[in-house]
Formats: sequence, structure tokens, C-alpha cells
Amino acid sequence: MILRSRLLALLILALPGMAQAQSWPERPLRLLVPFAPGGVTDSIGRLSAEFLGARLGQPVVVENRTGAGGAIAVEAAARSRPDGYTLLTASASQMVMLPALTRVPYDAARDFAPISIIGANPQVLAVSARIGVNTLPEFIAHLRANPGRVNYSSGGNGSSNHLAMALLLHRAGVSAEHVPYRGGAPAMQALLAGDVAAYFGNPSDIIPHQGGAAIRVIAVAGAERMAALPGVPTVAEQGFPDFRAETWNGIAAPAGTPEAAITRMAEILGTACADAAFRAALERMGTVPVCSTPAQFRAAMERDGPQWAELVRVAGLKLE
Repeated sequence: MILRSRLLALLILALPGMAQAQSWPERPLRLLVPFAPGGVTDSIGRLSAEFLGARLGQPVVVENRTGAGGAIAVEAAARSRPDGYTLLTASASQMVMLPALTRVPYDAARDFAPISIIGANPQVLAVSARIGVNTLPEFIAHLRANPGRVNYSSGGNGSSNHLAMALLLHRAGVSAEHVPYRGGAPAMQALLAGDVAAYFGNPSDIIPHQGGAAIRVIAVAGAERMAALPGVPTVAEQGFPDFRAETWNGIAAPAGTPEAAITRMAEILGTACADAAFRAALERMGTVPVCSTPAQFRAAMERDGPQWAELVRVAGLKLE
């Protein structure tokens, strides 16, 4: 009798939480994006928000918060109430790269609950047609012949674009001037306008302009060539063995978000890459579809954090 009474009491205590889990979500969610509209992180965030919202029965509203290499949005998400209504478009740039470069006001492993890695992105090197080079060796020779007079854009200090180029310059023993922008889209526009000579960017920024008069796409920093750029050799093929600069983008929530909400969103996003339209949209961006589990997302952070920290150390990079 006493045991039954205790079980009944526990059930009564659990009922509010169960009811909350069943009723969530009762209002729109917001998805913080660390970069300006138009870049790969923003595009993947918006694609995921639309897919998730349609299946949750509530809109997922995208909110771009730029600045500090993406740290502003990440900090805002980390400090948000963990009630299942705030999400982050979490990219490798902010979760594992930026913390290796400088002090940040968050601990990605501690402050976030991973939900799903949506896609992976090998960085792609494009140069302005104005500098007259068509291959990576020619670009390196151009840099060597013009020390201190060649510049390149990135999506911000500490971004994957910045880090990929810095590592390449270190490996090649050459230098170039870094010009950071607030996201991949403006960094790409600077290249198209001829304001900078090169951009080691996300495929979604570069692929739409491949074959145009303004730029030349000269290298892919993945383990193999991309299906979207079959004629463009990898960095490794062009004299830099084992060179690889790949990132990922996914969806995360503040740590402490109810497990029921995490599980439901993970189940939805985990099936997204099986959806033909969703998968095709990722591939048009030059993104490799992933749609991982939370555990796989966590494992990627644990694997890539030390890797990028080592790359930062080898390249001699450090942000103030």
C-alpha cells in the first residue's frame, strides 16, 4: 500500500512535465544564425527551419545576429532560456574553430545540446580573374612574386574561410592580407567586384559564379573532388598532400533544453536528408548531406576541436 502511494505521488509530480512535453511547441521557435543572410550557414539554417517548422506545426523564425566572428549569436543562444524555443545554426567555425583562435564567452561542449549536423562543406578556393591565374600553383607563384600586395576576403576573423586560407599560406610559405567581412555573402561580393584577389569560401558562395567572367575556381579543400565541381582539383592534388579544410553546419539548442524537445527535433532533422527536395537543396549549395544524430554531432565536436586547435598552433594563428 505504501509503495503504491509513493508511485502515485511520483506520477502526480511527473504529470506537469509530461503535459509540457506533449504540448510543446505552443508558439513559434527562433533560430539564431551567426552570419549575414545569403551565406551557407544562413542558407542551411533557413532550409532546416522551414523543414522543421512544417513538421512541428509552428514556424521557426530565422534571426541573423552577426559580429565577432559569429560569437555574438552563439553567446546569445547559450544564454537563452532552455525551453525548446531557441535554436542555433551551429557551424564548425563557431563551435570548434573560433575557440581555438581566441577566448570566447561560451563553451560549446558545455553550453549546447547538439541536435543534428545537417551538411558538410569542403572549402573552395576562388580567385579574381583580374590576377590572371588558373591553378593553385600559379596562385602561389603570384603571391610569392607580390609579397604583401595581395589580399583575400573571409566571412570574419576566425571563420572557416579565414582559417583555411591562413593554413594554406602557412603550408606554402607565402603571405597575403586578410580582409574580414560579416559573412560569406559579402566576402564573395568583394571577390566578384575585384576588391580582393581571393576567397577560400563555402561552396554555396562560389558555385553559382563558376564559369563566369569575374572569377576562377582553382581548388577544393576536401578529401576528393566535388560532384558540383568535377573539373576542379583538390588542394592535395596540386602539391599539398593531406591538406583538408572541411566544415559542417547543424542545429543545436541551449544546454538544459527538455530532452523530449531535443529528441523530437532530432528525429525530424535526422530524416531530412531522405527527403528528395531537402537533399537536392543541400546539393545545389555544394553541401554534402549528413543529417546526423545528436550523438554523432557530439562526436564530431569532440573530434574536430583538437584537430583545429592543432591547425591553429601549426599555422601560428591567434586573434586578440
